[in-house]
Amino acid sequence: MDSKVESPRQLMRLRGRSYVMFVLSPAMPIVNWLEDIDATLARSPGFFVGRPIVLDLAAVELSTHGIAHLVSNLESRGVRVLGLEGVEAGLLDASLPPLMTGGRPSAVELAETEKVVEDKLPAAPPSLLLQNPVRSGQRIVFTEGDVTVLGSVGSGAEIVAGGSIHVYGTLRGRAMAGINGNSAARIYCQKIEAELLAIDGYYQTAEDIGETLRRRPAQAWLDGEMMRITPLN
Repeated sequence: MDSKVESPRQLMRLRGRSYVMFVLSPAMPIVNWLEDIDATLARSPGFFVGRPIVLDLAAVELSTHGIAHLVSNLESRGVRVLGLEGVEAGLLDASLPPLMTGGRPSAVELAETEKVVEDKLPAAPPSLLLQNPVRSGQRIVFTEGDVTVLGSVGSGAEIVAGGSIHVYGTLRGRAMAGINGNSAARIYCQKIEAELLAIDGYYQTAEDIGETLRRRPAQAWLDGEMMRITPLN
């Protein structure tokens, strides 16, 4: 009688991996909000390329059909909606992106709920130091704190930071600071030739940066809901 040797079963392997997802919050009227999206894409056609997007619908009241129509409109513009927030699960069907839960609160919200312990020095915020230039096509994401680059940031490169961004060379790519709601974050560079600057969701593209500032040391910061870019000297 022949005996059969069974090969061991290959166990499924699971790995955890985190990604930064950007949140879009539509406002009424939706038509005007989509026009703002179109204006952003006109200034920076690649703004949403490769970016996973969560759609927060808390500020609008849409039916299932309305949500599907909005998602379709965004996808036709190259905006990939991977999840939804701020909407009741009963309004979603299988054709729509899933309901997202468990998103980490912003740094501002955490600061408001944490208790201050007296007579104890707060821990220094984490930071990331990059000793080499950030080359074209590279994407650096550090949501925990500041990012410092001792070299330059090439065209097409991107830096995303929870805190401030310091570039001790030329900033030619994209710099996005304060992504966790840190409106006090700033962006510093020794020579500004940026494609895009953003702090806490407010941004300016290359077309918005005045020619008198270009190729000079500069800093970007928020004044209320307005981003300002000023020379460092």
